[in-house]
Amino acid sequence: MRNPVANLLAAAVVAAAAALPAGAQTIQLNGAGATFPYPIYSKWFSEYHKIHPNVQINYQSIGSGGGIRQITERTVDFGASDGPMTPEQMQGAPGIMHFPTVMGAVVPVYSIPGVEAELKFTGPVLADIYLGKITKWNDRAITALNPGVRLPATDIACVHRADGSGTTYIWADYLAKVSPEWRKRVGVNTSLKWPVGVGGKGNEGVAGQVKQQPGSIGYVELIYAIQNKIDFGLVQNMSGRFLKASLAGVTAAAAGAANAMPKDFRVSITNAPGPDSYPISSFTWLLVYQNQKDKTKGKILTDFVHWMLHDGQRYCPELAYAPLPPQVVTLEEAALARVK
Repeated sequence: MRNPVANLLAAAVVAAAAALPAGAQTIQLNGAGATFPYPIYSKWFSEYHKIHPNVQINYQSIGSGGGIRQITERTVDFGASDGPMTPEQMQGAPGIMHFPTVMGAVVPVYSIPGVEAELKFTGPVLADIYLGKITKWNDRAITALNPGVRLPATDIACVHRADGSGTTYIWADYLAKVSPEWRKRVGVNTSLKWPVGVGGKGNEGVAGQVKQQPGSIGYVELIYAIQNKIDFGLVQNMSGRFLKASLAGVTAAAAGAANAMPKDFRVSITNAPGPDSYPISSFTWLLVYQNQKDKTKGKILTDFVHWMLHDGQRYCPELAYAPLPPQVVTLEEAALARVK
């Protein structure tokens, strides 16, 4: 079944194309990468197309690993990733720049028949589940966090991403900060050697598998849990509070980073300090070459990014993403001026 967001985007493109003045040249930008921000990107591409009918932006939601690979090979005009490129990856793509676009939250989703309560998790418990050390829903480590909830003695079926994924990077980045064993045995990357579980393609794939398989647990960007009506749990933050993912929690997690943002914008905000910080929060980035080979496309791309940093941010809350902090937008404006 086609994604409803994609249907809306296609309808908008057709309507705008019909209104295009005769003889106007259509410019097409191609991008690929993260599924985490796909809902807001689709909205942005549609809205930008309405005010620039001669610009069409095609985006392949193939995962951050694919986006990094395609921008490195220059088969697309821009890439997108939820995990910053590693120093090794950047050596293969000299001149690449990271532009934060929006912030979001990754949430633990689960499907447990007969359980209506919102479950509480700590980072170490989530790590132990995905390390294969906690295998039953009624394990004492889980029941101790959820007194009064009758959890079944059924197996936990872990679902993870099968593709190279920025959402996986954010999840693993958080687990590595709270579990020394996870950091040592599994580590942090867009693709991992998973100790247990089965893979789903994209946030859509993980959400679909969790929804269909009783006893399963997975991790997805917040909007995918909301759109698919899947239960998701509260996660304990560095201050010891159990928080459900929210825009306020993501904004609180980004507050410290906004005041100490590195020049290349490659920063992690998982397990951020602060009583209101949701612990599995992250920026997501567009990947753009500083020196654009096609100057016409480059000019349009920078105009789109500028629009996204300003007008585009107002669409974030309706899709459960947190807008960028004003300090970060100011820094990005200066960086965008260097793209030629």
